[in-house]
Parts: sequence; C-alpha cells; structure tokens
Amino acid sequence: MRKLLNRELGRKTLDQFRRTEKAPFVIVLDNVRSHSNVGSIFRTADAFLTEAVYLCGITSTPPHRDIQKTALGATESVTWKYFPETTDAINELKAKGYKLIAVEQAEGAVALQDLDIEKGWKYALVFGHEVNGVDQKIVDSCDLCVEIPQFGTKHSFNIAISVGIVLWEVNKQLTTSP
Repeated sequence: MRKLLNRELGRKTLDQFRRTEKAPFVIVLDNVRSHSNVGSIFRTADAFLTEAVYLCGITSTPPHRDIQKTALGATESVTWKYFPETTDAINELKAKGYKLIAVEQAEGAVALQDLDIEKGWKYALVFGHEVNGVDQKIVDSCDLCVEIPQFGTKHSFNIAISVGIVLWEVNKQLTTSP
C-alpha cells in the first residue's frame, strides 16, 4: 500500500462543495461550550456534506481562532446559523418539516444501531452541552432520542466524537440501498 498524496484525494473546491447536493440533516448544538469541539464538528459536517450547523445559546460562532484551529476552513464551506435560544432553532426546523432527534441518554432512547433513517425525510440531530447534555425542554421537543451504546467505565463520549459516530451511521443508512 502507498499513502495517497493530497492532490490524489479528489477533494472538492469550495465552489464545488457549495454546489453539491447536501445530506438531508442539520446538526443543532445546544449550548456547546468548547471552541475546539465546535471546530471539530464543523470539520465533520463538511466531511459528511451536512446541510447546516445550528449554533445555539452559549455555543460560540465563527470567526474565532480556536474554532478555526480545528475546523481547518470548514466554517467557510458549511452553512451555519446562530440562535440565542435553542428552542428558536427547534421551532424553525419543525416548521420546515424536519424530524428532530436528540442524541442523549434518556428513558426510551433508541440505540444508534437500531435507528431507522428513512429516505425522503429531513433530520435535525441535536447534540448538547459537554457536561449537561441536551436540555430537558429540548429533549421534550424532539421526536426521538438516540443513544450511542458504550461498554467501558465512562458514561459519555466527547461531543465531537459523538457527532462523528452519529453522522457515520446516518450517512451509511442514507447511502446504502435497501
């Protein structure tokens, strides 16, 4: 095996990315405090052609040098919008017909591997604060809760890791033929 050079990877230009059809999901960040996590999430959103990232509450917004450090330019390619209150983002997405999925450990949560993403629908994936998770009133507004199974001594993943895991599963389902 030979490692590919950057020029061999076939990466889209910024203009090509903007013209490319996006995946039918939006990431909602409910009061995420870490700039590094926000930047990493932008980078993951770019990789999976995410429609948009909604930044809510205390979640910081670009441009910010600590976001840029981990985003590596993804804040320029991924559409984003800021909402002072997460409920405003949720209400907008509901009005646009999105199915809302909170990624949270909750009673009745569906294990990620059992999540059934239906083609033809639009989804909003809600991720929460690094310590407190998704606010309960936001969980109450969602159509479903999804939990990432874990097998060690810790009870949670870093939020940027959680976004990557969930986007991988959602993307896999959307791109796999039935």
